[in-house]
Amino acid sequence: MRLYAFARLLLLQLLAQYAFAASIRSIFLFKDVMKSNTTALKTSGFNSVIMFGVGILGDGGIMYYSNTPGSSDVLVASGGAYVGGDALAAKVRSLKEGDTGINRIEISMNSQHVRDLMSKPGPGVDTPLYRNFAALKKAWSLDAVNNDDESLYDVASTVTFAKMLGNAGYKYTIAPYTNTNFWRSVTTQLNQGLKEPDLLMDRVYLQCYDGGANNNPASWQSTLGLKVVPLIWVTNDSKPVYGTTAAQARTKFTNWNKAGALAGGGYWNDYDIEKMGLSYKQYGDVLTSIFP
Repeated sequence: MRLYAFARLLLLQLLAQYAFAASIRSIFLFKDVMKSNTTALKTSGFNSVIMFGVGILGDGGIMYYSNTPGSSDVLVASGGAYVGGDALAAKVRSLKEGDTGINRIEISMNSQHVRDLMSKPGPGVDTPLYRNFAALKKAWSLDAVNNDDESLYDVASTVTFAKMLGNAGYKYTIAPYTNTNFWRSVTTQLNQGLKEPDLLMDRVYLQCYDGGANNNPASWQSTLGLKVVPLIWVTNDSKPVYGTTAAQARTKFTNWNKAGALAGGGYWNDYDIEKMGLSYKQYGDVLTSIFP
């Protein structure tokens, strides 16, 4: 029996190490998840999805913004409870259920109201904001909250908020495109004294398009002391100059990975893949071949 228990423990440790070491193959979900092709998302090689955008209200409520014609914004957490409806919750949870390669769901948000709410009433477990995030995590089977701050850049409130989320069972990730000093300070403070796989701030989704078009992933890795996941914008009609075909994406990811081993790769965004009639599988195959 003791030999069996030891062997089982060893197997679990090996599986945990493998799961942690697996490369990140991510895609940001800009389209209303109720209308997106979730079957394609689940079976095209992606293992991480980041739902954009979720926002905090002044009273600590949490809103899911549809970003899709014909869809409406939905209040998903209020008063410490999930209020977004069973259909939406089931849809989000389904991303990690059944025939799927997805094992991580994140929500992406900006910094609106974070500083004020961290000042008053604060990050306590009895505050509306904490209770709302705890309720949403349970309802949607969430793993992490992604910070897409592109304006406030307040270190103190960002760190306090991230630690609050850590207490609620979330991991914390970032999606920078500029202001390396701010992100380095946040990363250092959140991960001080921690080691993989216990890092609180465990992923960097680096924008390498639009305002971040000239970003060098290897340089950011050196600055932050953490491997990054560069993001490429797929072919689109919003800002075509930053659009990238699957073939072009393969070249970019390959070159960046050779310059400095990356944590993985990812795309912005599913809305454009569907709008432009592109192939999830072609973009996904790029990631699985470079970041197995």
